[in-house]
Amino acid sequence: MSRIMSVASGPYAPPVPARELTAVSADGARLHVEVHGPEGAPAVVLAHGWTCSTAFWAAQIRDLAVDHRVVAYDQRGHGRSPASPACSADALADDFEAVLEATLAPGEKAVIAGHSMGGMTVMAAASREKFREHAVAVLLCSTGSSRLVAESTVVPIRPGRLRTWLTKHILGSRAPLGPVTPIARGILKYGTMGPGSAPHMVEACARIVHACPRKVRYAWSHVLDLLDLDHGVRSLDVPTAVVVGTADRLTPPVHARSLVAALPRCVGLTELPGLGHMTPVEAPELVTGKIRDLVTTYAAIKEGA
Repeated sequence: MSRIMSVASGPYAPPVPARELTAVSADGARLHVEVHGPEGAPAVVLAHGWTCSTAFWAAQIRDLAVDHRVVAYDQRGHGRSPASPACSADALADDFEAVLEATLAPGEKAVIAGHSMGGMTVMAAASREKFREHAVAVLLCSTGSSRLVAESTVVPIRPGRLRTWLTKHILGSRAPLGPVTPIARGILKYGTMGPGSAPHMVEACARIVHACPRKVRYAWSHVLDLLDLDHGVRSLDVPTAVVVGTADRLTPPVHARSLVAALPRCVGLTELPGLGHMTPVEAPELVTGKIRDLVTTYAAIKEGA
């Protein structure tokens, strides 16, 4: 791909993995997987969102890999994973199972964190055999299970058919994003980040999002438009923490509160004042801290049991 897929320096520059591998999904789709950190350390698996890549988790990987084994992968069509004609919630779950099988030993437990579509991936996989074998606790960041277009506030008008129609056509646009320019940064910041986001955060997100192929962005927008994973939330019966920014326009706090009400074992909701949709980038220390807390509280118990 000709576009720069990430920033080259600073806290959001992707660290070099200890090893890379390819996981093969149920339909033959090939997924780029990275493993960071020491072998034998507590495992953490990261699933990124729509139009992003493993680079989105750079800050978390850099911190956690000191004393955790961190697995991150590119969703199909994103980053270095080739595009596939099959785009669906079931495909997300299939891919996630393939990554777990390729990177974790039988019965090995991991804390799983999903952002946006990555959180939806977790919900889609919640009842799957591999997920139940490996997941010990979950962090859901800036995500929702249904009514994603109807609840979005990207279009700043009152809720209703007009807003839903406009949002659907904006998010599902076939238009190319083009180069990362000051105007492009401003648009991305408005739609996905809090008003106080620092320029280096906006730049990091813009590089990642603009690198996503137009056809991939368009195909997955239709999946998100029709998504209904409410059943998956009810199946997610491991300790689960939820994080959301109060200025999130893509998955506003109403989604997080609905998740909290439906989750069988919710262990906390954190609403971050003034932050937008890109919480792992906008609040890297807090998100990393939540993952560490889940490892300490739940993974250690399972290992010692």
